[in-house]
Amino acid sequence: MAATLTQQRFSGPEWIFQRKFDGIRMLAFKNGSDVKLYSRNRLPQHRPAVAEAIAKLPAHDVILDGEAAWDEASKVGYHVFDILWLDGRDTRGLELRDRKRLLRAAIAFRTPLRYTEHRVGDGEKFYRQACRSGWEGLIAKRAGSPYVPRRSPDWLKFKCVAEQEFVIGGWTDPEGSRTGFGALLVGYYEDGALVYAGKVGTGFDESTLRSLATRLRRLRRSRSPFARGNPRAAGAHWVEPRLVAEVGFTEWTRTGKLRHPRFLGLRLDKAARDVVRETPAATETRP
Repeated sequence: MAATLTQQRFSGPEWIFQRKFDGIRMLAFKNGSDVKLYSRNRLPQHRPAVAEAIAKLPAHDVILDGEAAWDEASKVGYHVFDILWLDGRDTRGLELRDRKRLLRAAIAFRTPLRYTEHRVGDGEKFYRQACRSGWEGLIAKRAGSPYVPRRSPDWLKFKCVAEQEFVIGGWTDPEGSRTGFGALLVGYYEDGALVYAGKVGTGFDESTLRSLATRLRRLRRSRSPFARGNPRAAGAHWVEPRLVAEVGFTEWTRTGKLRHPRFLGLRLDKAARDVVRETPAATETRP
């Protein structure tokens, strides 16, 4: 069963909310002492400590669904969140809330097996806490839903999106039927120098494209304002670095560029010179 990405954030007593792990989705099959682990695309997984722990479970035959992910101590744990089969019984038709109770009662959770905790109802507050903690996001699951082998709207992904201000240093030409401009060229200040952070080409409606294009043309200049990480000059137009844009994005790349940036609006209350690269308050330990 796979989750569907949504941009909505909501709460409700008929939903449970759990952490979205940044790891490998993994199904575990136990039949007697034989244990097999597979990724979601059915590739065998070699996790000796996890397989050994599952082999010791009292259940004779069981199928578990979870995520192999690294914890704060950089050790791989198997974070189990569902049970699909238990001692000859297909449990997929049960409601999720009942499968959760069965999972908790049937499995002895000792390292590296970990029960995936969840909250009922308050998804919006939990989402804000998750993003402040540096998590990838949350999964919202309808508590009364059965387990189905497909992508389902009964499981929804709340991905954390970082937001911060960036200085607009230029734009690119529109392509196709697009009007106004193609993408904004944005950056931030570091030691007094404007550093290029990437292109922002989504998040604009027609009205914003027209009005922002007018503002940009009034600030046009002949040379790039970026001192480091300059974008390609071909097709680029430069502006005085005065306008500040609020941008949402998923993460920074290793080369210091924005991944999946989206324009959220102009910040008229922020001076361009005050815009620096922000760092999260907490980050997850990665391998």
